Amino acid sequence: QVHLVESGGGLVQAGNSLRLSCAASGGPLTRRVMGWFRQAPGKEREFVAAISWGGGTTDYAESVKGRFTISRDNAQNTVYLQMNSLKPEDTAVYYCAARTNNIVVPTTALYNYWGQGTQVTVSS
Repeated sequence: QVHLVESGGGLVQAGNSLRLSCAASGGPLTRRVMGWFRQAPGKEREFVAAISWGGGTTDYAESVKGRFTISRDNAQNTVYLQMNSLKPEDTAVYYCAARTNNIVVPTTALYNYWGQGTQVTVSS
């Protein structure tokens, strides 16, 4: 059983940056795709970014391409989301998630393990 804990959220002004971290415990992230999702009030949870086990494959939502970067440190069992040029519409609870295989997909239902989320609020 993989346990995921996000950190790094907070309140920032538009144009600034944040880096989210997701620490995994209860088992290695070996050959698991890791992803970040977000959910704004009144909206469905949506895909943000995902990364393969070796880091060679990444995928991003169109709305964050060029601004967000996903990375991982497998030795530390940690995944990161660097968020630059933040906009008010990026305000949401951000969730870390893990698959049980190494196929990168943007589909919420195909991720098996989820963290509790961290709030990101971007003021204008």
